[in-house]
Amino acid sequence: MKTLLAVVLVLVLVSAPWVSAQVQRGNPKAGEDTYRQQCLRCHGANLDGNGPDSRDLIVRPADLRSAIIRSKTDWELLVAISNGVLFSPMHSFRGKLTDEQMLDVLSYIRFISPPDVVS
Repeated sequence: MKTLLAVVLVLVLVSAPWVSAQVQRGNPKAGEDTYRQQCLRCHGANLDGNGPDSRDLIVRPADLRSAIIRSKTDWELLVAISNGVLFSPMHSFRGKLTDEQMLDVLSYIRFISPPDVVS
């Protein structure tokens, strides 16, 4: 009985990260619409940081496809969207977007440029 319990516990612990990695929050289609309205002018249609307003900025917008951005957790990206980024033109969207809209934008970014899968 103890062996069976140990095996089940090991299986749960080993599969937990895989299961949690499969959870998708937000709606990428709704996020695309919000992205186009709120983010495209700086981050560009290709999420590469080359939007039409980017050439006028001293600090370039982040390339949302870069390895640095892809390696950030969803929480880190949501904090940046919600609070802005210090010493950059990335301003806070808190009060401009709902929590659901911010999750939708994050879902869209992850859909277009998913995080690297570490084996």
